[in-house]
Amino acid sequence: MKPVRALISVSDKRGIVDFAKELNELGIEIVSTGGTARLLKESGIPVREISDLTGFPEIMEGRVKTLHPKVHGGILADRSKDEHLRAMRELEIEPIDMVVVNLYPFKETVKKGADLDEIIENIDIGGPTMVRAAAKNFKHVAIVTDPEDYERIINELKETGEISLKTRFYLARKAFNLTAHYDAVISDYLFSIDEEGKKVGCRELRNPLTITFEKVQDLRYGENPHQRGAFYREVFVTEPCVTRARKLHGEKELSFNNIYDLDGALNLALEFDPVKEGISCAIIKHANPCGVALGKTPEEAYERALKVDPLSAFGGIIAFNSRVTPEAARLIVERFYECIIAPDYDEEALEILKTKKNLRVLTTDGLNGLKNRGEDSPFDYRRVVGGLLVQDRDLMTLDPEKLKVVTDREPTEKEWEDLIFAFKVVKWVKSNSVVYAKDKVAVGIGVGQTSRVDSARCAAEKAKLMGIDLSGSVLASEAFFPFRDSIDEAAKVGVTAVIQPGGSIRDKEVIQAANEHGMAMVFAGIRHFRH
Repeated sequence: MKPVRALISVSDKRGIVDFAKELNELGIEIVSTGGTARLLKESGIPVREISDLTGFPEIMEGRVKTLHPKVHGGILADRSKDEHLRAMRELEIEPIDMVVVNLYPFKETVKKGADLDEIIENIDIGGPTMVRAAAKNFKHVAIVTDPEDYERIINELKETGEISLKTRFYLARKAFNLTAHYDAVISDYLFSIDEEGKKVGCRELRNPLTITFEKVQDLRYGENPHQRGAFYREVFVTEPCVTRARKLHGEKELSFNNIYDLDGALNLALEFDPVKEGISCAIIKHANPCGVALGKTPEEAYERALKVDPLSAFGGIIAFNSRVTPEAARLIVERFYECIIAPDYDEEALEILKTKKNLRVLTTDGLNGLKNRGEDSPFDYRRVVGGLLVQDRDLMTLDPEKLKVVTDREPTEKEWEDLIFAFKVVKWVKSNSVVYAKDKVAVGIGVGQTSRVDSARCAAEKAKLMGIDLSGSVLASEAFFPFRDSIDEAAKVGVTAVIQPGGSIRDKEVIQAANEHGMAMVFAGIRHFRH
């Protein structure tokens, strides 16, 4: 296909002047609109106004300029059909062989905090219509939506005098991907507000579900070397998260598993308010915590977390809910870790961490947006073969007013603190799970067993192996105890208080066991299954 006429109308004007100059030198007529036409004219490039092509002026402040039969007839005509060619001749429709269009900056307008009226004005109508028309007719028309493709097209035109069918199909796929993404972004935004433009706390589980993500980077591979992998992000997320984190140091790129573990570690660390509850340190290995603790300083929190399971911490991921100090950094570099993520780092701490060339150091640039967790990213998505499971993110927190003591004995003040700490930790442990806690340290973590009593036993055995005395500890379970056996196991190692959701048909039996052992038991009324 040798193009004769190109319609150019772009919001992203990167490289457009040079591209248009090259097209003009190749003898291709340029038709353009609005600001693009002005820019090209000012750059000395011959331009034909769209109104000259259509015989109709741009109206309604530019809302209507390309929505015209002479534009879309010129784009959509199937050059292989005599009927289409005859209609073009009779109606004096000139063929358009190349459409160079990118769309109004809708998401950029939202991100800058514009009001609803301005955001609505940045919903492009004519642009997507031309893009889709040209992409549909890719056998005869080249649709160019990405400035990164300008060089490829010019090179091909210079080498062969035409744009190949292979390139036109490549451009058409990109074009439909662009319009699908564009519409999904608009839909996603509109479902996040009310009719006055105010943020709403919950989005609908709509039908059909349209979701869109932007690629952050390709990954070396997925979970395993034989799997391809890439990292994508949602468009409007503002809360502190791995997706928005910046890498400050580390020669190696983040892997699929690194990113997944960073997400789990950071979310666990951010369960705790650094001002009200203390500085938290979470150490994650293979998607599960192997050390979690609170401390008065980052170094204290780290040391306490590490003591729980220093063997498993090797090669793990560390997260803090506060600025990392030089003292903490010196301790961290004594061992091998894959990554560390925190809101910020002292300058000296960062220099110390940089001495480990393979340690990836990430920052969330503070905790701004933490109070709005879930507002811009409300759903959790899980793939199954041929489908998708969608649920609200588990952002439920303990409500002190709903905590219910169900045993004869109430927890002491210290037990209350440890119970609340343990229940926040167990939320981020794969089910079935339990957490033993003492002095705001997760001293025993029972991970992903098929029975809850096995989780209790495994956590206790691991603590014993590490030389940790569980006497005086508390126990948290992310779901109810179906039998009293876990309570009996906990009593053997010296547990004095238990927190669990409650709701088993054998609750009475479980409560009776706690009473027999002199334990305090609290029902949280919240379940935190994590598969």
